[in-house]
Amino acid sequence: MRRKALYILLFFCCCFTTGSAQQKTDSLQNIVNGNASVTSRISALEELADIYSTKNFETAIVFADAGLKLSLSAKDSNAAGTLNNIKGKSFYLKGNYDSAAFFYSTALNFLHHVNDQKARAEVLNNSGRLYRKLKDYNKALSMYNEAFDIYFAANDDDGMATIYNESGVVFEYMGDFNEAITRYSKSLELRKKLKDVLGESYSISFIGAIYVKQQKYTEAALYLQQALQLRRTLKDSFSTALSITDLADMYGAKKDYQKAFAYYDSGNAMAMQLKYPQLLSENYFKLSQLWELKGDASQSLAWYKKYTSVKDSLLSDKKFAQIEELNTKYQTEKKEEQLMMQRNELRQKNFLLALISIIFLLAIVLAFSLYHKRQIRHRLQLQVEVMKQQDIATKAIIDAEENERRRIAADLHDGLGQMMSAAKMNLSAFEQRIPFENEEQKVSFENIIKLVDESCREIRNVSHQIMPNALLKSSLAGAVKEFIDKIDSKVIKVALHAEGLNDPIDKNTESVLYRVIQECVNNVLKHSGANYLDIALIKDADGISITIEDNGKGFVESDPNHKTGLGLKNIISRVSYLKGTIDFDSTPGNGTLVAIHIPVNR
Repeated sequence: MRRKALYILLFFCCCFTTGSAQQKTDSLQNIVNGNASVTSRISALEELADIYSTKNFETAIVFADAGLKLSLSAKDSNAAGTLNNIKGKSFYLKGNYDSAAFFYSTALNFLHHVNDQKARAEVLNNSGRLYRKLKDYNKALSMYNEAFDIYFAANDDDGMATIYNESGVVFEYMGDFNEAITRYSKSLELRKKLKDVLGESYSISFIGAIYVKQQKYTEAALYLQQALQLRRTLKDSFSTALSITDLADMYGAKKDYQKAFAYYDSGNAMAMQLKYPQLLSENYFKLSQLWELKGDASQSLAWYKKYTSVKDSLLSDKKFAQIEELNTKYQTEKKEEQLMMQRNELRQKNFLLALISIIFLLAIVLAFSLYHKRQIRHRLQLQVEVMKQQDIATKAIIDAEENERRRIAADLHDGLGQMMSAAKMNLSAFEQRIPFENEEQKVSFENIIKLVDESCREIRNVSHQIMPNALLKSSLAGAVKEFIDKIDSKVIKVALHAEGLNDPIDKNTESVLYRVIQECVNNVLKHSGANYLDIALIKDADGISITIEDNGKGFVESDPNHKTGLGLKNIISRVSYLKGTIDFDSTPGNGTLVAIHIPVNR
């Protein structure tokens, strides 16, 4: 696990040389200490903090703090987010994971207010690495997935390749080797597309390491040799040393000690030439373990002494204690075997006693669980029956309401509407036979006819609103269009988008949805103060989705009063009747979005 994390970190750092880095830091510090603009000084501090984030953590934090002070005074949220990300990375490499998590979270908060998605993806990637380190693999994958979506939307192949490798490590740690190989392979495809040979070598090396863990040594050797060849072609000494060590690890796992020792010797020589003590100490430790497996405690002790002489992170007393421990083990091997036998006998007795206790406890738990399950099953049956009765009652109410609407609409249209039409015709005919004494009488009579004509139209409009002809004759989309066409565009502009509604829908469902949309639109007209309304009706394999969005004054979602009105209660009850879901998204001054989804199988 440490080797995998080391590969990923050094992959991003291996391109820098000491000389060129020093020249760049000097130039950046001149900008910071000079009379440059605030923006230039912030950018220079960002670069300095990033350069030192993998070299000198304390220095990186100092530069980041200076940059944060300037960016906050300049109200530069983008720079503040980037600098908090660098601080988080520095604390992560220091091993202060709680501080790293805090600064990553702060960075995401700043970047939420700007449109720098690439910077946000980088923070998410770093956060994923942190949670991976903490073994919270679900959280790590959540971060990686969000970062991948950003890179995918931006068509950023380099970013996607990085996430494939990073998330592949998570699945490797979880023991899901097939998924890990799949992700490493996808990263490899993208690296080939980008012609990034060094990146290819890392993906190939990761795949080879998986095959070693699966004990598929033939496949592992092919991949690890291929990675070594690529790195030798690039003349990259550091990555070449890593590949040689990978092959040594493989042959060690395979117990081909002769080849393992040969590769370790070659890798150690390169590590000494590169002045890379960490790789050297790891190799010495593995050599100590291999010699111990071979049964040569003397050689194991010798290599362990070399390991402790290089590994300066351990205290001297502890090093000598470990060496002495190996020496004692070498001299008292037979006594250890006797003690181990005694311990095993004691463990067996303790295990038997614990097993009996566990079986007894499990029997009690099982009896309680069965009793509890029976209670839960009974309660569920009652709940199902109550819900069933509620559905029947709701359906009866809605059906009765729809039937009453149809009856009233028919009475208005066929009864009162026809009578008013007949009255108009009689008045028109009567007009021809009346000798008007003056023009004023004629105008008054014509106004009476106009009033009757307007009453006819009003009756027709009311009957169509109660039960629109388009809903009876054609479809939901046609009925909604007919409804919004009657809204005055000078008051509010309404846009309608309908998709997938050509296939027939259950008439009862159409009727309920029409009422819901009608009520939502009426609420917008009455309460929102909006001048634009967008309605979308989409039917697909999952069901019917409806969104109604306005640019009005909005409301506070947490306020319980906004759902107490009769109109909203009707909307919610009708959607519930169709087994659907409804969500409201609104803040004061930002309009309101109503999202409704009716599943296809109810």
